[in-house]
Order: sequence, then structure tokens, then C-alpha cells
Amino acid sequence: MHKITQKPTGEVEIKFEIPWDETRAYREEAVKELSIAKPIPGFRPGHVTYEDAKRIFGEMKIMESALERIVRAHYVKTVLAEKLETIGSPAINVDKLVPGEAIEFTTISALIPEVTRMPDLTKCVIEEKKKTVDDAKAEEAVDEMRRMRRVEEKVDRPATMEDLVIIDMEMLKENVPVEGGTGRDYRVYLNEPNYIPGMADQLVGMKEGDEKTFTLPFPAEHFQKHLAGQNVDFKVKASGVYELKLPPTDDAFAKGIGVETLGELRAKLKENLQTEHDHRSKEAAEIQMLETLVDAASFSQVPDILIKEEVGRMLHELEHGLKEQGLDMSTYLQQIKKTMDELRLDFTQQALRRVRTAVFVKAVSKQENIDVTEDEVDAETDRILTGVPAEQTDTREHVASPDYRDYVKIQMRNRKTLEWLKKQCVR
Repeated sequence: MHKITQKPTGEVEIKFEIPWDETRAYREEAVKELSIAKPIPGFRPGHVTYEDAKRIFGEMKIMESALERIVRAHYVKTVLAEKLETIGSPAINVDKLVPGEAIEFTTISALIPEVTRMPDLTKCVIEEKKKTVDDAKAEEAVDEMRRMRRVEEKVDRPATMEDLVIIDMEMLKENVPVEGGTGRDYRVYLNEPNYIPGMADQLVGMKEGDEKTFTLPFPAEHFQKHLAGQNVDFKVKASGVYELKLPPTDDAFAKGIGVETLGELRAKLKENLQTEHDHRSKEAAEIQMLETLVDAASFSQVPDILIKEEVGRMLHELEHGLKEQGLDMSTYLQQIKKTMDELRLDFTQQALRRVRTAVFVKAVSKQENIDVTEDEVDAETDRILTGVPAEQTDTREHVASPDYRDYVKIQMRNRKTLEWLKKQCVR
């Protein structure tokens, strides 16, 4: 027998009482495994009688060995029979384990939250912020491409704001060198933002071989707190001044990019910019739509375990993004002046929204009977496999596994549901 109690924390507690006679099969299986792991003289491994095993191992040892099977079997059976949508492994507490008497134990599991009140989807209206990319934006893109292909030519003259200056630099605070503040061949593009405001102004007019000393305040938000907002002395020596020469805007430049004419290049850039804007505007409309609908819905309690798992995923995503930028988490935390615990706390509300959004999309797919056919999953799996080289057998086996197939099906169903919602809401 069992008793189910749904807790206000979004968890379900199940108290079990299993009569002694119902545990016989599990205890006999435990005896078999015990005698295999520790063979008994005079018996073939796995073939000792229950009474002999009880005499040799003790009935409590047999019960302890059988307990995991008993708990797992009755827990799974009850969850399926009661149609409880649990997630993760349950916490288990053994309340009574006495030979010859009923076994009592309690499980506490997180429940997948549900939408308790759906918003009126007919009243959802989101305006997509569309715009047409003009010629000026395309021209800006051309200029950016020219800057990417600029040539640095050394010159023998004072530096202007349009130049690159290469310097050797030493930073000091009260005549003490600043940690990490000494460097050679430091490249400063004078017309680009510098992490120390005012640096470029001090370098304008310097020629190769010139030396200069000046004082600048560090930014108030600088990650090195002992320097933030403080005056720091700089000793610099210019080792070279370089003029930045841009290629001319002509057909020859366009051919270097891979198109025949400048007009064709401008048209292609304009088309790409329009495609990028359209993608971003659709993405922004989708985000606004989901936020509006989720805010209008009501949900059952979201268990802490789900929020913690989502925060963990968010931190993993952040760490991956930082690595792509050449940063690590410790440096990032220094820059934003937070500890890891503070960052986790900051992510909590966003994690809660992400969990509720996933629950909401699932509820809509169920309400509107939106699903994915097995043929569609087959086609998507085949498409993924075409991008995996034949020699990567582990990856191919993973993609072909039932678990990954379930993942693909869920992702495809979610995308179908989002497209259905956008048809209802986005104008």
C-alpha cells in the first residue's frame, strides 16, 4: 500500500508499506547475487538455498541487498499507475526495515510543473518590428569591409587620430608598477575606443622614438578595484607610427571580395543585412510573444531542483561563450564584480522563466494536438547523420540512440508549436 501527498514545494511524497510476503522474490534475487559475489563452499555460485543464505549472510544483509530492487520496483509501478510526472531521481528514506515485518519507506520526488491556467491565445497580438535596410546601411558595411582590409604603412611624422601607434608602456601607482601594466609593442588605434579614456589624446603628436609621461584616471567601473577611479602614471615610448590606408571603393575592391562590381557588392550586402534584420525581428517577436503568454499564464510550483538544473545550464552556456571570446569565468566575475554565488542568484529568476516557458510550450502542444510523426523524426535524424563523418562511430551511435531520438522529437515538436503560436499572435 502507499499514500501520496503533493507538497506545496512542487514535490510529491509517497509513503510505502510493503508486506513481508511481497518481498520474497526480491530477497531471493538478492540471495542469488550475494552467493555469486561471495561463493559459499559446497554450493554452486547463485544456487544456494534461501535458508542456507539466511544462516550464512544473515537476513538483515539479504534485506539490505534486496532493498534497492524493492524501492525501485514499487516506486516506478506507483508513479506509472498514478500518472505522476516526476523528474530526476527521488530522495529515499527507509522508515522501517525489520526481518519478518512490512518494509516502510518514503520517497520525495520533484514533479514536472504544469500550466494551471492557460491565457486566451485569441487575444495575443504581437507586432513584429519590421524595417527596410537602406542604401546608407549597405555603404556602412562597405566601409567596414574596407577597414578590415586596410594596410598599415609606417610613416616618419607625428601621429594623428587616424593612425596606429605602437608603444612600450609602463603604468605606475605612487611610483609602484601596476601589476600587468608593463608591456612592449602595445598597439593603439587612436580613432578606436580604448579601455583607458584619454590615452589616444596623449599619444597624438608623438613620433617614433618619442617618450612621454602623463597621468590618467582609471575608469570607475574597472575590475581592478584598487585602481578603479584612481590616477595612474604612464611612461610610454613610441616605437612606430603607422598610417592606416584603406583600399579604394571600386570594382577592383569588389572583385577582391568575390563579386564582379561594386554595385553587385552593395546589393549583396544590402540583401544580407535585410536577411539578418528579418531574422532578428522574428526572433525578437517570438521572445516577446512567449514572455507575454507566460506572464499571462498560471503555473504550479516549480521545484527547486529544476531551477538549479536550469541555472547550471545557463552557467555552462555562459562559460562556453566566454571561452569563444578568449575569457575564463574567473576573469569575467572580476569584471562584473560578482561572486559565483551572486551570479547564480542573478540567474534564478531567468531560470524560473525558462522552465515555465518550456512547460507552457509543452502544454500548448498537448492542448492543440501538435505532434511530430515518426517519419519526420527519421528524416531529421538522417539529416543530422549526413553531417557526421563515418569514422566518428561513437557520435553516430549516439545520434541513432533512442534517447537522442526522443530529444530530437521534443525539439521538433517545440518548434512546430512555436510556429503555430506565431501564426496566432504575430502580425
